[in-house]
Amino acid sequence: MKLRNLLLAATVLAAPIALSNAAKAQPVSGIYVAGGLGYEINDGFKGTAAGHQAKVSTHNGYDGVASVGYGFGNGLRVELQGDYFENRFRKASSAGQTISIGGKDQTYGGFVNALYDLDVGLPFLYPYLGAGVGYQEVGLKGVSGLGYTIDQSRGSFAYQGIAGVALPISGVPGLSATVEYRFTDIVNGAKYSTNTPYQAKLGNEQIHSFNVGLRYAFGVAAPMAPAPAPVAAAPAPAPAKTYLVFFDWDKYNLTPRATQIIAEAASDSKTAAVTKITVSGYTDTSGTPTYNQGLSVRRAKAVAVKLMADGVPASEISIFAYGETHLLVPTGPGVREPQNRRVEIVLN
Repeated sequence: MKLRNLLLAATVLAAPIALSNAAKAQPVSGIYVAGGLGYEINDGFKGTAAGHQAKVSTHNGYDGVASVGYGFGNGLRVELQGDYFENRFRKASSAGQTISIGGKDQTYGGFVNALYDLDVGLPFLYPYLGAGVGYQEVGLKGVSGLGYTIDQSRGSFAYQGIAGVALPISGVPGLSATVEYRFTDIVNGAKYSTNTPYQAKLGNEQIHSFNVGLRYAFGVAAPMAPAPAPVAAAPAPAPAKTYLVFFDWDKYNLTPRATQIIAEAASDSKTAAVTKITVSGYTDTSGTPTYNQGLSVRRAKAVAVKLMADGVPASEISIFAYGETHLLVPTGPGVREPQNRRVEIVLN
């Protein structure tokens, strides 16, 4: 399988998770755990037995990794990693001859890794690079077809390089999907016993792995919800506006000045957001209370009729009559006070 196809497959597997992300990526801070599965390509290795050297190749296989680590919050991370690789042997070539061989290459072990997360200014991903050193147990299981058999494991020093991308998942703080490539070089040289007097010695083994996985960082707080947009305060209602219409003594007919004031009130009610107009009639104290009550009614009705004539709907007008109560200028009984002989128009 071509390298570009492997990378495309890994990207397709991770895409649904990446699309769900909306959170700003942050460097790992504190303890985290990670794991992944993937596809791996083993470059094979050279082996020597009974004085004959052969190039051994394998079928592509699979691998798994798991790690626990600590992030320092500045992009730097360190971790302990465990891994497992498995390939089936394919063939061996020696002195111009190629033969099919059977058996498995089962490799497992651990690494100490140092990694660095790169902030590239994108809100949905964090690339990272890393390297590690470790120990790998290379198991040659059921190897046959070479004129001898091998079924033994030997340990070797190994190192690796890592390049990957973390894709934060917004729904779970601290959780990220990962897509990564690892190059592992096992510095072999160990000797394996066979079912003959001869031993088989292996050369270096190089593995390319392409993994998709998850990483979870502990103690990551959920992102703070954005502050709610300020709600515009409802505009304060316009203050009530009052118009005073005055009358001659013992009269309810409208003077020219009164007509002018009423017309002004009617006009203002049409340009302002007016929902109610109150018309309240009053008198002075010069007559009897009963007479004055009736006079205040006639004065209020006269003003209301003029408002309607000036275009104010009758449904918006409320009429009240208070007689000689609610004096504008306090007086005793029997006093002819011009300012108390009035109608108040209030626009609400």
